[in-house]
Formats: sequence, C-alpha cells, structure tokens
Amino acid sequence: MEGLLDCVLRDVLTRVGGVDLCVSEFIRVTGTLLPERAFRRIVPELDNGGRTAAGVAVRAQLMGSDPQCLAENAARLAGLGPAGIDLNFGCPAKVVNRHGGGAALLQDPELLHRIVSAVRRAVPAEVPVSAKMRLGFDDDQSAEDCARAIAAGGANQLVVHGRTRAQGYKPPAYWARIADVRSVVNIPVVANGEIWTVADAQRCRAESGCHDLMLGRGMVSDPGLAWDILAADGAAEPGQAPQWADLQPLFHLFWARVKLRVESCNRAGRLKQWLNYLRRRYPEAEQAYQGLRLINDSRLVEAWMAEHLAAPPELAAPEATAEPEALVEACAG
Repeated sequence: MEGLLDCVLRDVLTRVGGVDLCVSEFIRVTGTLLPERAFRRIVPELDNGGRTAAGVAVRAQLMGSDPQCLAENAARLAGLGPAGIDLNFGCPAKVVNRHGGGAALLQDPELLHRIVSAVRRAVPAEVPVSAKMRLGFDDDQSAEDCARAIAAGGANQLVVHGRTRAQGYKPPAYWARIADVRSVVNIPVVANGEIWTVADAQRCRAESGCHDLMLGRGMVSDPGLAWDILAADGAAEPGQAPQWADLQPLFHLFWARVKLRVESCNRAGRLKQWLNYLRRRYPEAEQAYQGLRLINDSRLVEAWMAEHLAAPPELAAPEATAEPEALVEACAG
C-alpha cells in the first residue's frame, strides 16, 4: 500500500499486536540491479533481522515484469535477511500498469510463471517466495490460470485480492471467486479485500474457504481489528484491541518516525491521512482530524498534539531531525 502502510505505520500497528506477518510496500524493479540501500530504504526492518521493532516478520515485496532482472534483485534482497520475497501481481495503479507491472501481468499467465520460476531459482530454498494477485485485469476469466501459473512456478503462498484491476477498490470484494482460485492450487491461499470488521472477516472466510486473511485498509482504520478477529476465534482474550487512550502515545511514536523520513511540508499530511482512516472506527479521530485539518505547519501540529494527545515519557523530548539524504519524501517543487 504505497504511500500509506509503510515502515512507519508497520512499526506502530505491529506494536498494537495481533499480526503474524507483514508485507512491505512494493520495491519497483525496472531493468537495473538495485543497490542494497534501495531495499533498506523501503524495508528498514532488514537492519533488525527482517522484523519490526515489535518482532513481527516482514516480507519484502518486489514489483516488475522482467524475470531475469527480478531474479537478480531477489537474490540480492534475500541476502539481506527478509522474512521472504513477495511478488506484486495486483497493483491497479495506471502508471504501474502502463509499464507492464502489477495487475497488468495477469493478462499473461505464462509470464507470471516465468517470473515466479526465475525468482524461486534465484533465492535460497529456505527463503519463502509468495505472490499477491487480483482476480484479473479487465475481468476474472483467467483467475484460475494465473493462480496455477504462480503455484507451478514454485510460490509457497498466494494472496488473492477479491477484485479485478478494473474494479479497483469499489465494494464489494468477490470472496467466493477466491474459493474458486483456491480449489485449483495446492499452496496456501490468503484472502484479501474489503475486510473492515470481524463480521467481514467471518463472511470472507466462509465464502473464500481461507482461514488466513490479509488486512490492509481495515487494519489502518482499526488497529485492533486483528485482535478482535482472534478473540472471535477464541485464540485471544477479548478486550486487547486498543481504545482511543491506548492509541494516543502511538501517535507520538508515529510522528517521531515520520519526522525522520518525511520533509516538514509533508508531515502533517501523513498524520491527517491516518486520522482520516481512523474516523471509521473512533469518534475521537473525527475530532482530531477536524482539529488538524487546516494545520500544515509541523510546529503547530506538534503543539496541538502536546495539548490533546498524551505522550509516553520516552517520547517527551523531540527526536533529532534526520539528515537530508535520509529523507525519502520531498516537498513538491
């Protein structure tokens, strides 16, 4: 989820808990062998044994269309110790699809097979190789063929988003079609798409036949969603999902991490982006969003946070500003 669920939010959400595995936002591979720093920039967890600060494993995701180039980059990436290599066959963005990446690859199952096969051969056997796909590009007629190609290429796991590229993120997700895909492969299949609540999770499982779920925007909107699903399963004690008061110190952690990675002119936007999602779950997030909606100056944001959001003692003092070369988002213009 480029531009949303990055390493900063991964850090925060995995501290809440209930998550078994994360997948990074995609690392774009376009004809060159990337230097190690390019992988570490997107997946800084590589410097922590491939895990977030809370100890949750992170699988690094590659996106591209050239089998050999992807294989070479996967081999270099595998040497840095991720929890696995994931391949993106699902991104619906037009700029990505125009260059033959993401969901555009679903138009060519044979190419999918060659990509997965090349990456599987290039990385050590103990490194998992997984893939994420949608149900198709313009329609879902080739969903099963794509899944077969990915499995035959040697993937260890397949995540299926229950919509085509053409359907974007418009509800509903077609979970029953994930069941069709699952029936033609002999590897674990994970269901994804339009899971916002425990009830959604239960219906998704019933319709898809998948027990394992990938949570995206639903987890961003409700950081306790994974705990609530586990509690409903009887796999966790009820009441572990965070209340608004529990999230307040995490906002300060989020802000401290954003300050290290984002130019000052874009920092407020990152906080408001998360609050905008949280409005689905927490009434207090609506109040916070409205309080910050017209504020773009980082110093004013910090003043507002100091007044309205309780901070943990260890974050009472501001962290040092990152060196310019460490910043990965720059002001427009």
